[in-house]
Amino acid sequence: MDGNGRWAAQRSLPRTAGHRAAERTVIDVIEAARSAGVEWLSLYAFSTENWRRPDDEVAFLMELVRRAVRKHAPLLRARGIRCRFLGVTHPRIPPALAQDFADLTTLTGESRRMTLTVAFDHGGRRDIVAAARSLIRGGVPAEDVTEESFAAHLPFPDTPDVDLVIRTSGEQRISNFMLWQVAYAEWVFPPVLWPDFRAPHFLECLHTYQQRERRFGGVPPKQNGAP
Repeated sequence: MDGNGRWAAQRSLPRTAGHRAAERTVIDVIEAARSAGVEWLSLYAFSTENWRRPDDEVAFLMELVRRAVRKHAPLLRARGIRCRFLGVTHPRIPPALAQDFADLTTLTGESRRMTLTVAFDHGGRRDIVAAARSLIRGGVPAEDVTEESFAAHLPFPDTPDVDLVIRTSGEQRISNFMLWQVAYAEWVFPPVLWPDFRAPHFLECLHTYQQRERRFGGVPPKQNGAP
């Protein structure tokens, strides 16, 4: 969810104004995804690298997210959306925010219409290292390590591989996001800044994805001689 700072700068506003405006986009996209029948939605909210931002901005984000979680928890439950948080390990996360995350996870735990994963204090490399350490601690012989067994040690192993990644604002970087799971994802880079991104933009990205021919390293039947 990229472009909050630039959105604010274009309006001669502080960066915090961009983060505040982004809350509406989050809800709009969640509703659009649910209405479109998307069963798994992940939002990259805060990376392991985002701790490098100025302390006052980080503090603002922590409080903003806490207010948003409390405000929208009833809506998420009513919509049948299961919420969980990928990351949330850094000791600098305020205990009250970590508790709000845990409370929302419990509140929506039985919901299954859609699973919303919020990547917060998330880093794809860290997840891969943690999975490797888990295998080693479990004494798994090297010859028994497969892609399937490795993936089983990642956080939320029931999460399917990512089909589509949307990065707003036109930036074209992975930025350490779910590195294992995006191996064969399709990518779309809309130029719209995140605070201006709305349901029609999201649906346009889904349409773009639907037009793609996913080959996963192979070739279409018409090119390999298959009937």
